[in-house]
Amino acid sequence: MSIRNLDSLFEPRSIAVFGASQRAGSVGATVWRNLSGSGYAGPVYAVNSRPGALGEQIAYTRAADLPTVPELAVICTPPATVAGLIDELARLGTRAAVVMTAGMDEKQKQAMLNAARPHLLRIIGPNCIGLLAPHKGLNASFAHVNAQPGELAFVSQSGALVTAMLDWARGQAIGFSHFVSLGEHADVDFGDMLDFLANDPKTRAILLYAESIESPRKFMSAARAAARNKPVIIVKAGRSPQGQLAAASHTGAMAGSDLVFDAAIARAGMLRVNTLQELFLAATTLSRFRTNTSDSLTILTNGGGAGVMAADAAAFADVPLATLSEATRQKLDAVLPANWSHSNPVDIIGDAPVTRYQQALAILNSDPNTGALLFIHAPTAIVASADVAQALVPLAQHDPHMAPRLMSCWLGDAAVAQARKIFQDAGVASYDTPEQAVRAFSMLLRYRHNQSELTQAPPATLANQRPDSASIRHIVQTALAAGRTLLSEPEAKAVLQACGIPVVATQRVAATADAAAQAATALGYPVVLKILSDDISHKSDVGGVALNLARGCNSNCRWHGFRDLLCSAWCNAAMHKN
Repeated sequence: MSIRNLDSLFEPRSIAVFGASQRAGSVGATVWRNLSGSGYAGPVYAVNSRPGALGEQIAYTRAADLPTVPELAVICTPPATVAGLIDELARLGTRAAVVMTAGMDEKQKQAMLNAARPHLLRIIGPNCIGLLAPHKGLNASFAHVNAQPGELAFVSQSGALVTAMLDWARGQAIGFSHFVSLGEHADVDFGDMLDFLANDPKTRAILLYAESIESPRKFMSAARAAARNKPVIIVKAGRSPQGQLAAASHTGAMAGSDLVFDAAIARAGMLRVNTLQELFLAATTLSRFRTNTSDSLTILTNGGGAGVMAADAAAFADVPLATLSEATRQKLDAVLPANWSHSNPVDIIGDAPVTRYQQALAILNSDPNTGALLFIHAPTAIVASADVAQALVPLAQHDPHMAPRLMSCWLGDAAVAQARKIFQDAGVASYDTPEQAVRAFSMLLRYRHNQSELTQAPPATLANQRPDSASIRHIVQTALAAGRTLLSEPEAKAVLQACGIPVVATQRVAATADAAAQAATALGYPVVLKILSDDISHKSDVGGVALNLARGCNSNCRWHGFRDLLCSAWCNAAMHKN
């Protein structure tokens, strides 16, 4: 892993665009327009093999003709030209390049890398949209909009998701420290970017979109280090077999086991989300609510139905609702109508005037045991939503030295648009639906759980425990002597036990219902039944695994009548259908 010269990608003293042009609709023209109009303070040079000018800008025909050696090169030229350009630039002293060129074959990519590595020239791409560093006014991309400065970094294998995130973020007034499209990441990859961003003072949180990880050791090492410094959130595509095939065709790399990836992400202290919508939710939450440490939620609403929806969402997401103290209930009784809900969710009734909102929120805010506060408002004709928002802003804003407690959900569209903007401008996390808000809060809970896993270490006693090398050697040699390159499950567990690693109790039995029932009784229900075969590596692929089997038998099962048989889940397993 190396961050050598990555600063030249994001803070270059000079830039040259190779393939810059004025041809409408071309990548070179778009990149040139974005870069020259983004507010970047350093010199920007245009290079094109055809002599001429780009408006008032001189267009040079070769890198050697430039007034100074560009620290960063942006390359939009045909595939066959890239390796030669990289070689020329590297010899001149260029430190980094963004290769947007698509369609490079493996031989061309390797030639590009071979030219760059002796000179430590770093490369983003090929086949990428480019990068943006808003704090430097740098837009070396062909994205359709620019990014606003902020504290989130977004790194993606997909260029399309870069532009989608840019578009969404602009509408949500969310800013970014870095936007990076890795493309085929021939050189700079996720591990490099995590290592660089972990120590970047302008970046408070890192968002990743990944389809494949080609260097898992490097990635995990960088991820664990980055997650200790700041939140890292990842959406990993390729969760299903179909998605893995699509990812392989898109990136040219295998996606790998999703279960393994999920466990590794949690152990590294990162947060995994499953959809782009959740990634956007995470971006909103991290930018406005990341320091909240509450373990429970209190819901304040002017609509009973909205409160029920939020409560249901909390139950499904395993988010506990806070129990109101007697003192807090008494305070609410004094300011709310007699028919208020008297519990959490706190329903202040739809006819609430502005003062009722203010008093209820102030009471809940004064009780630290109410946890995080989710304010849900549905528009009414009694009072304008914007008036409610304006009145609550002083209560919604928090001391900069304290964690925020308030999340908001303004239900509706045009009627609440101004209210939603007032809260957003005040820095309050705002969500479109109660379910979104609860989901965002559950992400924070899961993130803190993963962070606790990051700091866990094996017991000190394991460091002094020596493996039983003789037993391990005997098991492996026996398998090799039988001509096998894979250990059976009992053998693998025996190796783990010999290393002092606890394993679940396992018995190998004859292929009869009687023997299986006796073993299950001895082990204790529920049990798992698996085929044991040297010829079948993945038992579940052939229906050879039955889970959560308990005592008892389905009377319709062909095995009915045998004593101590297992439950219908076993009866219906594929192995019993023949």
